[in-house]
Amino acid sequence: MALRCFQKNEILNYDGYKRRKRLSMDRENTIKQAIVTLATLTESIEKIIRGRRDTIDLVLTGLVSGGHVLIEDYPGSGKTTLAKTLGRLIASSPQSDVKSHILPFRRIQFTPDLLPSDVLGVNIFDPNTGTFRFQHGPIFAHVVLADEINRTGPKVQAAFLECMAERQVTIDNVTHSLDRFFFVIGTQNPLDLAGTYPLPLVQLDRFLLRIPMSYVGAETELEILKDSSQIEKSSSEVVPVVSREEVIIAQHATAMVHVDQSLLEVIVGLVQETRQSLDLQFGASTRAAIMLKNAVASWALIKGRDYATEDDLKFLAPFVLLHRLKFIPGSEQPKQIFEGILEKQIEKFTRNAWKGE
Repeated sequence: MALRCFQKNEILNYDGYKRRKRLSMDRENTIKQAIVTLATLTESIEKIIRGRRDTIDLVLTGLVSGGHVLIEDYPGSGKTTLAKTLGRLIASSPQSDVKSHILPFRRIQFTPDLLPSDVLGVNIFDPNTGTFRFQHGPIFAHVVLADEINRTGPKVQAAFLECMAERQVTIDNVTHSLDRFFFVIGTQNPLDLAGTYPLPLVQLDRFLLRIPMSYVGAETELEILKDSSQIEKSSSEVVPVVSREEVIIAQHATAMVHVDQSLLEVIVGLVQETRQSLDLQFGASTRAAIMLKNAVASWALIKGRDYATEDDLKFLAPFVLLHRLKFIPGSEQPKQIFEGILEKQIEKFTRNAWKGE
C-alpha cells in the first residue's frame, strides 16, 4: 500500500514537472518570437527614419505595451513619417478575425473645424431600407495617426477618451467595438501656440508615453540629404513585414518578461514619492505605476532580453510619468525635479541590493 502511494505521488510530481517544463518552453518560444517581430519592425523603420533609434524603440514599446504614444517636436522632424511607416508595416492576415471595416492604418488630420463624428463615425439614414446604418469613422483601424491633435477643439479631443481607454465607440447609445489591436500615435508641435488647444491632463493620461523628437545630428542629416531620393522611394513602397497576429503575440510576451520584486518596489517608491513631494500638486496614480511596469517589460523585449533591469526603469520613467504630474505653479525645470526624485529611489534600490549581497 505504501509502495503504491509512493508511486502515485511520484507520478503526480512528474506530471507537474512536465507541465512546468512545457510552460517554460512556451514562454521561451513566445519571447523569442516577440524579439524577432520587434527586431524586424525596427530594421524596416530605420530604412526610412534615420538617426531616431531611441524614438523608434519608444514607439514600439508603446505598441507592445498595449498603450498609446504622443510624439512632440518641431515641424519636419519626421513624426508623421514614422507613424505612417509603422502603420504600413503591419498587416492583417487573410485568416484573421478582423472585420472588413477595420483597416491596417488610418491618418486623421486634426483641424479646428473637425467634429467628433468625423473621427468616430455617424449613423446615416438609408432610404432603401428605411433604417439607419453606422458609417465607421477613421478611428476603426489598427494603427491610427492622430496628426496635430492639439489643433482641434476639446470636444473632439474628448471623443478620443473612450476609444483609447476602452477600445470602443458609443454612438446614439450603441457601442461599437474597436479591434483588440488598436494603437494611437498622436503628434503635436510645441510651436505656434496660437490657435491650438493644449491637451488636458485627463487626455494626456491616456498616452502611455510622451516622446520628444529632437533634431538629428549633422552627420545623420548629411546622410539623409545624400539618400533623400532613395528614402522617399522606400517610404512610398513600404510593404507589411509582420502581421497583426505577430504583434499581438509580442503583446502577450510582455507579461512573460521577468520584472524583479526589487524593481517593483522602486516603481512603488517612485510614485509614492511624487505624491509626497512639495514640488508637486499631485503625483502619479496606481494606473501610472502599472503602465510603467508594462513599459519596462516591453523595453526589455525590444532590447532582446526576457528580464528588466534598473537601467530600463531609469530610462523609461520620465517618458511614462512626467506628463502625468502636476507641478506647483512657478516650478522651474520640472524634469530636473523629477530626475532628482527618481535618482533618490534608484540609490535606495542600489543600497538594498548591496545589503542583499
